[in-house]
Formats: sequence, structure tokens, C-alpha cells
Amino acid sequence: MAEGGGEGPRGRRINRRDFLRLSGAGLVGVILLGVAGCVGGGQDGRSVNLTFSFFPDRTGSVQKLVDEFNSRNEGQIQATYREMPADSDQHFDQLKTELQSGSGDIDVIGGDVIWPAQLAANGWISDLSDRFPEEERGEFLPAPIQANTHQGRIYGVPWYTDAGMLYYRRDLLEQSRFSGLLETYDEMKDVAKRVQRDSGLRYGFVFQGADYEGGVVNALEYIWNSGGEVLDASAPNRVTIDSPEAIRGLQIERSMISDSVAPEGVTQYKEQESATIFLNGEAVFMRNVPRMYALASDPNESKIRPEQIGISALPVAAEGNQSHSNLGGWNLFINAASKNQDAAWEFIRFMSAPEQQKFRAINGSVIPTRQSLLEDREILDKVPVISSGREAIQNTKPRPVSPYYSDMSLRMAKQFNTSLQGGVSPEDAVKMLQEELTTIVERGQA
Repeated sequence: MAEGGGEGPRGRRINRRDFLRLSGAGLVGVILLGVAGCVGGGQDGRSVNLTFSFFPDRTGSVQKLVDEFNSRNEGQIQATYREMPADSDQHFDQLKTELQSGSGDIDVIGGDVIWPAQLAANGWISDLSDRFPEEERGEFLPAPIQANTHQGRIYGVPWYTDAGMLYYRRDLLEQSRFSGLLETYDEMKDVAKRVQRDSGLRYGFVFQGADYEGGVVNALEYIWNSGGEVLDASAPNRVTIDSPEAIRGLQIERSMISDSVAPEGVTQYKEQESATIFLNGEAVFMRNVPRMYALASDPNESKIRPEQIGISALPVAAEGNQSHSNLGGWNLFINAASKNQDAAWEFIRFMSAPEQQKFRAINGSVIPTRQSLLEDREILDKVPVISSGREAIQNTKPRPVSPYYSDMSLRMAKQFNTSLQGGVSPEDAVKMLQEELTTIVERGQA
């Protein structure tokens, strides 16, 4: 499952005592959330029943939050957690089918960060601009807010976030007498080759290059970190991928293989394949998502220990370029066809409030979207990847925010993967994408 979707991260299971300790249930919770007692039942005085859809959560933390919401709102609002497919593409297809039919069976949607523009453009999710004012949006990380914004209106509340990070073998770099942060891809390649020679590791660098959404995510990072873009920021329906900067990004990505830093296999790797190689102690560097760090603490998953691993922001093409990590994560939307709009909003307020985000961070091993929680000492102690990967988290960038993104992504996945394999030059790949993406946008506007 790619970048922010799929199976939930692993974490410890929890009991109600843990929840109450973290959430401060009672007066503090009511003040923070404004939930308990603020919404009456339905017009006939009965409790409003909500359905919340989200992918399966192995940690149990989501169900615990739903149970706590129901306990606080007994007799007023009761929510049911409906599990959707773990695979993000299957999840979206099922959701899309229901929304296209005008079904209001789902009230609150837990949705991928790449969905808002398409859902909003089709009128399938509610405009939350009046409920979620700008001063409250300022409490959240900017990139997730940007991803939930379409044509100046906001359609979702960020729930948790994700970011691409550069993992490295801290112990081996120290043994080879390297210190300090690596800024450019060339520096990373040089260090990788040196550490390979010194340590005998099989690979210098592994990442996600397969023909799927994660391959798009990785390639976009190379393009952005070379100064390129896919869409014009000031005119988001204008495709700008055919540029020297985008070509340079794909050239760098391909050079990881042609310069023998990465194996040919990265053209088929997804998150788990990359993590398995790195955690088996076979690679110096790895690009991956934050949840992979937790696996290093499990001897059944990793031959190396957390203290042997360093994390930094992704490299750039040249000094002066800004490092960007691709934004992942999930958000909370209201189905526009739901008959329980007010109750759905109260559920979203509860789930996205500081105490609930803290609970999910600690017990679900996810990164909260509220900026203040990134400084919370208990969260930092329990989820150390936040401290190590802070720069990457703060420099995330959303994939092209477009109602046509799902079609665009399919074309990018194919061209990026073909370029990485050497089947087409980066110049021809971006030229083809310029034509294909422009056609998609124009067809969508017709």
C-alpha cells in the first residue's frame, strides 16, 4: 500500500485506563472539544447514528476513539466504524461507487490526502469553510491544509500526516568517518559508494520505483528537489512538467541505478521491499515513510537496531534547491449526501482535537497534524521518528492538487517507471507527460 494508505502502522494495543490518562476525559476534554452535550439527538429526540469509514487499523486505536466518542455522547450521537479495503485504490473505487450513486450511508469519510480535490469537484464532500475557519486551520501543518483546499475552499480536516524521509546507517557512516548532513544527491551517492566499500554492504541506496502511486511519490521528490513542478502553482490547470528541472530530477533518479548505487530491483520495489533490504542490513541509505522506523525495534522485523539508524530530509539536486518530501496522510471529510451534517462535524472535531491526535500518535504510531503536538514531549518520547524526521515533516509538499489527479497519477506512474528502467529517456518521458496530462486536464474541463 502506497504513501499514507494501506494497512495501519503497528502499535501497542490500549485499554480504557490508558485512554483516560492521555485524553484527560472530563472537564478538560469538554473545554478542548466542545463535543459532549453540544449536539442534541435527532428531530424526534432519538440519538443520531453515524457511520465512519476508514481502512482497517491493526492497533485498535481508532476503535477506541470511536468508543470514547460514543461514551461521551450517549443518547445524542453514536458512531459506527466501518472498515474499508486496506488497499488505497480498492478503497477509493468502492467509495467512489457509493458517492456516485448519491448514497448517504457513510457520514464521515477517512480519506487519503490525494482525494479531496476530486471528491470536492464532483460535489461528493461538504465544504467545511464556515465550520473550519482560517484561524483554526493555522493550528495545523500548512501542507495538509493545502491538500484539503480546492478553489479557495476547504473540504477536509487533516487527521494525521506522513512524509518521505532519508534513512541511513549512522553507525557505518561514523565508521567511515563521515559526519554532518548530506545536502545533495551527488554527495549521497559518493558516501554510499564509500561506505559500501568499507562495510561490504550489497547496496548503497534503496527506494520505491515500482509502477504504482509510491513510484509517483518518489519521482516527484526528485523533480521537486531539482526545482521542477507538474502544475503551475498560480494556474493549477496548466501543466509545466516539460522543463529542464523535471528532466534533471528524472536523470538523477535513473542515475541511482546507472551509477550502481541502487539495484535494478528498485524499479519493482514498494515500501515493504525497500524496508526489508534496509532492515536486513543490506543497504546504506533508504528513502521510506516514517512508520518503517518502528520496525527497527522488532527483532522479528529487523537485524539492525534503532540506534544504528539516522534520519534526515531528502537530498536536493544542487545547493540552493529546497528539499521537499511528498505529503502523505489521511483526513476527515463529510459525505455531502449525509443527512447528519452537524453530528458528522462534531465527530470530526472530536477525532481531530489535540487529545485525540495525541492518543493516536502514541498508540497508533502516526504523526499528528497539529503543529503544537510536534513539540509534545510524551509524543516525541513514544514516536522518536518525529524528532529525527522533523525537517522532512515540516517541508512536505502535496502531490498536484487537481480533480483529475487519479488519471494523472496513472500516466505519471507508467512514464516514471519506464524512465527509471531506462526504457525511455527523461526528456521523452516529460515530453510525453506534458501532452498526456494536458489532455487529461482539457478533457476534464470540457
